[in-house]
Amino acid sequence: MRPELSDYTHLSGGKVREIYEVDRDTLLMMATDRISAFDFPLDPEIPDKGRILTATSTFFFDLLQRELNFPNHLAGPVEDERVPEEVLGRAHVVKKLDMIPFECVARGYLTGSGKKEYDATGRVCGVALPEGLVEASKLPEPIFTPATKAEQGDHDENVTFAYVASKLGDRLATELKEATLAIYTAAATYAESRGIILADTKLEFGLDSDGTLVLADEVLTPDSSRYWPADSYEAGKVQPSFDKQYVRNWLTGPKSGWDPAGDVEPPELPGSVVEATRDRYIEAYERLSGEKFCNWPGANA
Repeated sequence: MRPELSDYTHLSGGKVREIYEVDRDTLLMMATDRISAFDFPLDPEIPDKGRILTATSTFFFDLLQRELNFPNHLAGPVEDERVPEEVLGRAHVVKKLDMIPFECVARGYLTGSGKKEYDATGRVCGVALPEGLVEASKLPEPIFTPATKAEQGDHDENVTFAYVASKLGDRLATELKEATLAIYTAAATYAESRGIILADTKLEFGLDSDGTLVLADEVLTPDSSRYWPADSYEAGKVQPSFDKQYVRNWLTGPKSGWDPAGDVEPPELPGSVVEATRDRYIEAYERLSGEKFCNWPGANA
């Protein structure tokens, strides 16, 4: 008999995830169908999004364990008997960790906030880059561009490696940088074999009771990564994407009439954008994993 979700103590909720305590050593991490952009929660939700994120993370946690032998926070399979039936397919039982208070971002291409910072300073998070780069330029090599973890409603802030080292110490900061770049490189190489460019990704890490660095939260999902189709890639223009950049583009486009620099709440997403976003998330999962999403636990056809 599986437990009810109400059997667990709710500890916290974020933009997308809800965290419950299972016991002294483990948590239930549940992905909702909520979506956010520019640090604003958006309405309506994206159907099946939580299950797509969970399916994608499950696939990549396994891949990175096999390819890099890198530890992750999973404490059981997605169909673990400790997962309540009502959230089956959208939740993992995970180990409790001492979470690192930084987003660990790896960039292989210049876009997003990195492009804005480069245009203003010629650098991204203190890393000097060659002159003449344009939107979607491939970087000479992947770079580590960490950011602070903002409270809900606030904005993450890009910081330098030196800043991370000043807060965590040189050893741990270096370990984070090396792990982030190794994971990005392995995932980007794999994605390329599936006809997809991994432009950048955001990772989160924690320390276990032995002080071992462990990959946590979500990994290489369309929420935390920018995925582009390789066959249409062309530097100098905004790329079509399999991630929530599609939503960002609609919000900043003429049809929404919204200014992300203001304090006004964003408009409701139209049905066409909701449907197209769901389709892109599913396509990303299916192309990357080689599996059909309809076979995932609880997925809608």
